Parts: sequence; C-alpha cells; structure tokens
Amino acid sequence: MRKLLLTTLVCGIAIAARPAPARADFGLGLFLGDPTGIDFKIGLSNRSGLDLLIGFDRLGDGRVGYGHLTYLVTPVVGHGDSVLVPLRLGIGGAIYNPGNDLGFAIRAPLELALRLRRSPLEFYGELALAFVLVDRYRDDLYVDVQGGVGFRVFF
Repeated sequence: MRKLLLTTLVCGIAIAARPAPARADFGLGLFLGDPTGIDFKIGLSNRSGLDLLIGFDRLGDGRVGYGHLTYLVTPVVGHGDSVLVPLRLGIGGAIYNPGNDLGFAIRAPLELALRLRRSPLEFYGELALAFVLVDRYRDDLYVDVQGGVGFRVFF
C-alpha cells in the first residue's frame, strides 16, 4: 500500500509539474485594405481577444484618421498539421477622423486566419460591416463594408 501511495504521489507531481503549452497573448501586425493600419491583438483567453487598429480609413486621396476596438470570439478552430485555422466573429466600435469632425460606427467583423504552428505568425483576412452612426458628410445612418488582409507576429 505504501508503494502504491508513493507511486501515485510521484506520478501526480510529475503530471502537475509538466509545463503548460505556450500561448501567445499579444500580437502586433499590419492590416492592408479598408481600413489600413497597425494592428494589435490582445488575447483574453483561448477563444477571445481584443483587436485594436490605428491607421487610416483608406489608402487613396481623402483618407482620414481611423481607429477601431473590437472584441473577437473564436467559435471554430480547424486543425492542420502545420497550421491552425481560427474563424473569429466580433463586435466593436470605430472612430473616423478623431481630430476634427468625429465619425462613429459599430462594426461586426468576420475574420479567417492561418496561424502557423511552428512560428509565431498569423495571416488573416477580414470582412466587416460597419454601421455608421455619425458621419461628417451624411446625416443618415448607413452600412459600410470594410475588408482586407493582414499579418500578426505574436510575442
């Protein structure tokens, strides 16, 4: 009985002492499209995170400052040999032209990513509906479609 107890104790300590799998909680990257800017992703848990983008609403003439903060959830993750394929849904807010005539939108993105297993890189594409509530050029509410591609390096 003593040997069984000692063996159980040693096995329990060995299992508990095993390091947890590494999880990158902070990503920094670049997003190109509408909007374009520097992208920060902050992991809140295995299946949720915050996405912050600071940049411009478009690359062409007439561009204005832009920023958004989006809460993302990951309901589905596909598993491949060398990649993970997370599908993310989100809800958040966006501001346009923060210096002058402020514009505001509620955005709902759909994001599909390829997260490499052997390196801290992720490539992703995003399509979002932005429900524009305040715009300096229009008085009515309207829906804008945003989208583009980007990458993130995780730390």
